[in-house]
Amino acid sequence: MIALESQPIEAQGRSILQIAEVSSSGFQIPHPGKFGPSKGSFSLATEKELVYLVDDERCVREALTEMLESSGMRVISFASATEYLTYVRGDEPSCVVLDMRLPDMSGLELQTRLSDLRMPPIIFISGLADIRSAVRAMRAGAVEFLLKPVNPDILRSAIRTAIARDRLIRKRQTELDELQRRYSRLTPREREVLSLVVGGLLNKQSASVLGISEITLQIHRSQVMRKMEAESLAALVRMSLKLRIQDWRNGRINQPNDS
Repeated sequence: MIALESQPIEAQGRSILQIAEVSSSGFQIPHPGKFGPSKGSFSLATEKELVYLVDDERCVREALTEMLESSGMRVISFASATEYLTYVRGDEPSCVVLDMRLPDMSGLELQTRLSDLRMPPIIFISGLADIRSAVRAMRAGAVEFLLKPVNPDILRSAIRTAIARDRLIRKRQTELDELQRRYSRLTPREREVLSLVVGGLLNKQSASVLGISEITLQIHRSQVMRKMEAESLAALVRMSLKLRIQDWRNGRINQPNDS
């Protein structure tokens, strides 16, 4: 059985996932030098990339801010979770470097509060090798869990990974927003046609289901293709998958899945 508990360690600055090796006897400290500095392949952050640093220790905030800014990153620091929550964020690619222990709430509590929002990816930092908290944080989507004093190379690599993830999430969300905008232009009948067409029905079959003529069905289908800006049926199917269009056979053929 794996023991999950806080314990002092000597391998500070490393990822807690590097420190912990799973074996039948539990977590073991790796041999010195087993894990060298992380060498990320990412380029330095652009001027639009931003790091939000949340840590109640002033000396830690100042040291990390100086280190990250010297690497070309922008840093905005906060002494508490409340300060971060009340800050009005911009819309640039970013990530959060979050201390596990804060005066007003724990890092895990803040992570939970942010889970329903479009918040940047989180990198946890902690003074304790709390394996239980690390596992919980990673399962909730954290990019990394690092121990203080933080290894600069590992932190920079984790930040670039987090920001790359944020860029991808933003790109996908932008694409989804655009598809939803196009979908909103469809009439109720056109939404029905869309669901039937991407469901694999031929024009004649779709017309029969809707109780309309095949010519009328073709007109609606043409309007769907135009409004959705789909160049082909295959493209329309891919769009419907991203929109999670409800299957026509369940009786709700005119609405996307709300779940």
